[in-house]
Amino acid sequence: MTRSTFQSKVSNINQETIAPINANGLKVPLVFVDQLDQLDQLDRVRGLVWKIAIATLLLMAVGSATRVMNAGLACPDWPLCYGQLVPTRQMNLQVFLEWFHRLDAALIGLSTLTLVIITWWQRSGLPRWLPWAATFSLGLIFCQGILGGLTVTELLRFDIVTAHLGTALLFLITLLAIGTALMPFPPSQRTIFRESVTEHSRNPVTERSRSSKLARLGLTAAILVYLQSILGGLVGSRWALHQCFGSGELCAVMNSHLWGVIPASLATLSVVFVAWRTPGLHPLLRRLSNLIGCLLLGQIVLGYATFKLHLQVESLTVAHHTLGASLVGTLVVFTVLAWRDTVNSGQLVVNR
Repeated sequence: MTRSTFQSKVSNINQETIAPINANGLKVPLVFVDQLDQLDQLDRVRGLVWKIAIATLLLMAVGSATRVMNAGLACPDWPLCYGQLVPTRQMNLQVFLEWFHRLDAALIGLSTLTLVIITWWQRSGLPRWLPWAATFSLGLIFCQGILGGLTVTELLRFDIVTAHLGTALLFLITLLAIGTALMPFPPSQRTIFRESVTEHSRNPVTERSRSSKLARLGLTAAILVYLQSILGGLVGSRWALHQCFGSGELCAVMNSHLWGVIPASLATLSVVFVAWRTPGLHPLLRRLSNLIGCLLLGQIVLGYATFKLHLQVESLTVAHHTLGASLVGTLVVFTVLAWRDTVNSGQLVVNR
C-alpha cells in the first residue's frame, strides 16, 4: 500500500474510529496504525538500500580507476595499507585510490550488515522475502571481501580480478532489485480505466502479456550485458588488448568481447523498440527504456573510443566501465518494474 492509498482510506473511515497519534495533529484510523508503521519501516529500508546501491556504483568507478591507473598493488598488504589504517607517509595518487577503494568497500559492508540487522529485527512488518534477500547481499559482501584480499595477495591474478568484478556487479544487481521491488509503483492508467470490451478497446489480458514480454526481454538483455561486462573485465585483467596489438597473443579473449557486443546490443535494442511500440506503457517504464537506449549508445561510443585509443585514456576507460554497470543496473530496474506491472495487470483482470 502506498502512502497516497493509505490517506485515501483514512478519509473514508468513520470519524469514531479516528484518534490523534502525533504532535502535528494527524489523525489516523486506529485500524491502520500498524500499516502506517509498516510504511515508515519500508521507507527507511528502501532509502538505505538505494544509498548502498549508489555507493556501490561509485565504488566500482573507483575500482576501475584503481585498475587502469595500475594502483591495484599500491598497498602491498591487506587489509591494512603499509601496516596502517591511513598510510600518510606513503600517500600519493595511486596509494590513495587503493586505500579509498578499501575504505569505501568497508563502509558498504557495514551498511549492508546494518540492513540485514534491521530487516530481521523488523521482519514482522516487512515482506517475508526481504530479510533473506538482505542476507544474500551480505553473503556477496563476504565473498567480495575475500576476493578483494586475494587480488592483492595473489598479485592481481586475472581470474580473481574478473571474479571480483562479477561479484560486485551481482551485488549491485541484488540491491537494485530489492530497492525497485520496494518502490511505490501504482498500476498504469491503461490497467485501471477500462471501457466495455469492443474491437477498439484494449484487452487487459493482452496488456498483461505485453508487460510480461517486456520483463522477459529486460531480463534477457540484463543477463547478456552482465556477461559482456564480465568479458570486458577479463580483457582488462589480462591486458588482452595490449597483448593482441603488441604481440598477437590473447586476441581470442579480446575478440570474444568485441563479438559479444552484438547479442547484448540487439537484446537491449529490442527492449527499447518493444517499449516504444507498446501503447499506454507506464510512464516510468517508458522513461527507463529511453534511458536504456541512451546508455547503450553512450556505451558503444565509449567502447569504440577506448578500442581505437588502445586504453591509453584512463578517463574514457573508467567511464566505459561505469556506464556498463549503469546499463546493467537500469535493465534490472526496468525488468523488476515490468514484472510488477504484469502482476498489477493480472490482479486487475482477476478483479474485473
